[in-house]
Amino acid sequence: MPTLTPISEKSGIAGLLDAGERHFGLFFDYFSQYAKVRVSYRGDFFISLATSFAATIFALSFVVVLFQKVPQLAGWRFEEVLFLYGFSLIPYGIFNIVSLNLYDFGNNYIIEGKFDRVLLRPISSLFQVLFETFRIESLQEVATGVFCMWWATRHLGLAWTPAKVAMLFFFGLCAGIIYISVFLILSTVSFWFEDRIGVHPPVWNVMAFGRYPLSIYSGMVQFFLCWIIPFGLASFYPSVRMLGRTISPQYAPLVPVVAVVFLTIAISLWNFGTRHYSSTGT
Repeated sequence: MPTLTPISEKSGIAGLLDAGERHFGLFFDYFSQYAKVRVSYRGDFFISLATSFAATIFALSFVVVLFQKVPQLAGWRFEEVLFLYGFSLIPYGIFNIVSLNLYDFGNNYIIEGKFDRVLLRPISSLFQVLFETFRIESLQEVATGVFCMWWATRHLGLAWTPAKVAMLFFFGLCAGIIYISVFLILSTVSFWFEDRIGVHPPVWNVMAFGRYPLSIYSGMVQFFLCWIIPFGLASFYPSVRMLGRTISPQYAPLVPVVAVVFLTIAISLWNFGTRHYSSTGT
């Protein structure tokens, strides 16, 4: 386990920097230790990696087959849809890397009583739950997404300027935060309702809707994917901005705002849940 250093007593900016440095060091320790254990079982790791990659390719092949039947999808060419699909894979991969404990939070931490152990440590409970385990094989989703975007831009004749690369990193981070925040909100339900399966599965399936142009959906579905469960907002409008397409309304500037709002709600619900958590006694 990582070595825990004493909690800083500094205040202000110095305290924030000290806390940030401490948490970054802990994150590095968590990731490196878990990666060593995961890779030590090489056969299991490479099977998981191959399975994950096969699932990504299988889902991506649907787009290829679709455009074998139709030349365009609501005015979108194959290369543009592939760009959108590729961008959506980047935050999805980031989310998948750290989402394992969120998906199993109700079963592993609440019902099995592991959350008691988490609360005894002098570090944020949310930090521990997010970064105790990783789905390392999901790095392939990020790599596949980058490759799809690169291939699409080559065939569209678009250049990767420094500004566009900066947008990719910025919007990718915002979208990843939205994904994590949505499922963190769902995980907090387990503080009050003990259910081994949880409420994640149906919402997990909604993620696939955000990989396609929102214009192919009805107005109600578009509203749902932008403002209720904003997976479409996280991927579609940033892609439109990077592609240089004109679409109305332009919601890309609202993506970081939505990310901050959902993250604030998620953390607030988590803190409220931990304050009202009752130990299982196991």
